[in-house]
Amino acid sequence: MLPELLHQTAGIGVGTFLGALIGLSVRARQGKRGGLVRGSVFLTSVLVGMATWVAMAVLRGVMG
Repeated sequence: MLPELLHQTAGIGVGTFLGALIGLSVRARQGKRGGLVRGSVFLTSVLVGMATWVAMAVLRGVMG
């Protein structure tokens, strides 16, 4: 069941990753690097995307 839910919500994770990557890149270029994991835009974006992906899979599983 969990693999199916993860497959169904993969687009949400990818979209969040891309949005975070673009947004954090713009922010980092302005010199505002606070709040990044290890100072990395890419790593922070990957973690945000993964967290959103799993959270949405769990919500979809609970809510049906």
